[in-house]
Amino acid sequence: MTVNRNLAAFAAVNGAMAVALGAFAAHGAGPQIKSLLTTGAQYQMTHALLGVACALWPARTALIGVAGWLATLGGLIFSVALALIGLLSLPRLGAVAPIGGVLMIAAWLLLAFAALRSPSVSD
Repeated sequence: MTVNRNLAAFAAVNGAMAVALGAFAAHGAGPQIKSLLTTGAQYQMTHALLGVACALWPARTALIGVAGWLATLGGLIFSVALALIGLLSLPRLGAVAPIGGVLMIAAWLLLAFAALRSPSVSD
């Protein structure tokens, strides 16, 4: 099995960041920004895991790799935008968060397309 090591490493760093953000939301954030940070951490972790799954996907194709990168980048953009909105009171970044959301949606759709196109692997 070949592994997309760069994608796996990037996704793992995203996962670590999501844990840190979630911990800060739970233990250090004020009530007014806790929800933003928690939401960002949840989406970032989910899409970090999707990135790892794509990095380890058995039938490795370019589409699977692109899906993984879209997922991790989308999760990062979405999470950072929400964090900056809450922590630095930058409401204009509300226009950036949907970019991350679109990338995450595109990742799932691309993964579905790639999964249907990939040859099945027999055990």
